[in-house]
Amino acid sequence: MSDTTMRLFIAAPLTAEARRDLQAHLDICVPGGRLPGRVVPPANWHFTLRFLGDVAPAEYEALRASLARLRLGDAFDLAMSGLGAFPRPDRARVLWIGTSTGARELSELARLVESAVVELGFEQDRRPFRPHLTLSRLRPDGDVQAVVDAVPDARVQMRVDEIQIVRSHLGPSGARYETLDHLPLTSP
Repeated sequence: MSDTTMRLFIAAPLTAEARRDLQAHLDICVPGGRLPGRVVPPANWHFTLRFLGDVAPAEYEALRASLARLRLGDAFDLAMSGLGAFPRPDRARVLWIGTSTGARELSELARLVESAVVELGFEQDRRPFRPHLTLSRLRPDGDVQAVVDAVPDARVQMRVDEIQIVRSHLGPSGARYETLDHLPLTSP
C-alpha cells in the first residue's frame, strides 16, 4: 500500500437485485423520469454507516483489524421506504430514500462502527445517524417536495449480510468506488 492517504467510508452495500428493483421503481415513479440535482449513479448506491475522509495507510490497517474483531451481529432483512431530503424537502441539499424494516439493525451497525472508529482516534461524528441511501445532491439547495410527495414507498427488499470498507476515488466524471474489505455479518 502506498504512503498516500485514501478517502474512505464504511457502508452496507446493496444487492444486485435490490439495485435493479430500486432503479426500476424510480424509473416508473419519478415525475418526468429524472431525479433533480446531480444524480448518484446506481452503481454507487449504498447505505453509508460512517464517512471517514482521508485515512493514512497505518490508520487503515488499524481500522481493518478493529472492524474485523467486532461482533457485527446477525444478517438481517432491510426494506426501503419513501423519499426524504436533508435538511428538508423545501430546501434540499440531498434527496434520499429511507428504510423501514432493518432501520434499527442498520442503526446498530452504525453505532458499533462509530464506537470502533472513535476508539481508534477518529473524531466523533457530530450528526446523528439516519438510515438512508443518497439518490442525488442539489447545489444550490432546491425544493424537492413535489418529488418526495409523488414517489410512493419503494418496498424494495434485500438481505444485509456484510459491511464494506470502501475507497472513493474522486475524478472529473464523479466518484468511483473500490471495495477494500468485506466484513461479514453472521448467519442466524
